[in-house]
Amino acid sequence: MAQKTHFSIREYRPSDRYVVTSLFREGVRENVYPSFFKALSHSDHVGVALSMAMAGYVLGGSSYFQALLFGSAWAGLIYYCCSEIHENYTAKRMSSDLADIPARYLDSPDSNIWVAEVSAKDRVRVVGVASLIGRPSDGSGEGHEDRNGGVRGEAVRGGSYGELSQVMVAFPYRRQSIGSHLTQKAVDFCKERGFARVVVDLSSPQAAAVSMFRKLGFVQTSSHMDTHHFRWFSKLARIAVVRMEKAV
Repeated sequence: MAQKTHFSIREYRPSDRYVVTSLFREGVRENVYPSFFKALSHSDHVGVALSMAMAGYVLGGSSYFQALLFGSAWAGLIYYCCSEIHENYTAKRMSSDLADIPARYLDSPDSNIWVAEVSAKDRVRVVGVASLIGRPSDGSGEGHEDRNGGVRGEAVRGGSYGELSQVMVAFPYRRQSIGSHLTQKAVDFCKERGFARVVVDLSSPQAAAVSMFRKLGFVQTSSHMDTHHFRWFSKLARIAVVRMEKAV
């Protein structure tokens, strides 16, 4: 059995900026391949890839190379859509809340950001981060159909709420409860601020994250296809945005 890593959680310091932004970039980028494989395994995409492969075989004069080339072209398009969605999301976040972390998370009493650090070989290393933004009441509560075809469930009623904008843990330190403790730190903060609930938006390929939040008492309240990119990118990539909430 692997030895459990001892870690501590503290508030963000300006010196943490590089590792925090690196954790964010890597955490988003690692979802590209799961998104791609999940999308490509859908029956619609399998059918199109096989049809294109057959067309290449026929047009190439019974060429297996042409069949492979045509089928791979469709797979390449799916990968490009998945990659672009994640890269676009990263760029937007890096130019918004992560561009000036102290101003966005520390100057407001309703927002905060924490890091998890471990000590190894006489060196302290930041291996996880969680950030939360305080939001005013959105007046939600009635289920309705999303503009992109998703069905939004009935949200938990209440006043102001906290939105978890990220929970990232470095790969070698996962499955050691670091993400759970970072999330609980944010939940406790929301209780102290008198928020009604905590919400987090995840992408459908993040199965491990969805499982973790469920274990912590979060429930899914909505699902939609608005990835803030071109609509046909989202349709081809088949990436859904899942919102989960927990009343505090």
